[in-house]
Amino acid sequence: MPNLGFGTTLTWDGEVVAKLTAINGIELSMGTVDATTHQSADSYKEVLPGLIDPGEVSVEGYFDYTDTAGQQAMITDFNARSLKTGIITFPSATGTTWTFSGYITRIKIGDAPTEGLIAFSATMKPTGKPTLAVTSVVGMSAIGFDNDVTFMPTFAIGTYEYVITHTNGESSTIVTPVDATDGEVITITANGASQVVTTGEASTAITLSATAITDIVVVISKTACAPKTYTFHCAVLAA
Repeated sequence: MPNLGFGTTLTWDGEVVAKLTAINGIELSMGTVDATTHQSADSYKEVLPGLIDPGEVSVEGYFDYTDTAGQQAMITDFNARSLKTGIITFPSATGTTWTFSGYITRIKIGDAPTEGLIAFSATMKPTGKPTLAVTSVVGMSAIGFDNDVTFMPTFAIGTYEYVITHTNGESSTIVTPVDATDGEVITITANGASQVVTTGEASTAITLSATAITDIVVVISKTACAPKTYTFHCAVLAA
């Protein structure tokens, strides 16, 4: 389940902040400028895009008195009003990070129940444009079919959808995908069934319809990277 949030971390000035239970990330919003005039159509207000606000980053968790490089350093930076770099790193399966420069605007250490952990929370205000980075797999560098086909368009690593015409009335096909780098997992799905192959390995036979389009979907995936999906819409011409 790559969309689960468990394992997300906040790094502040190069150090992972300990004992966090919630990390509320970047929320982009855009202001508007009123551009309404006496000639605005149908008496409706008109607006223009204004400045973009990156919102605030807030975290909650438990106080860790041993976390001198994380929680305690944030207090030091708050008192010094220091501009530092924060990085929100989502679970490795997503290959995704938010990076921002900002100031700490609030810190709270308290809420100490008799049976429970001491609470810790902080808020950071980004300044300037934050950067969302998604690391993707390189993709599929080639794919072969075991029978005569034409591609539309010509295959390219950065093109993700194709129409494939089988020219001799075949009832099935075997595909051999090649990934661009080692270590990627290749999953082929067609007719409701999936199979996993390694790069350069031929699939089992995939049944082709003589009267309808058969979709063959190839997903290239790798740990800590976003996957890439290639779709082949296969049509069969009579022999």
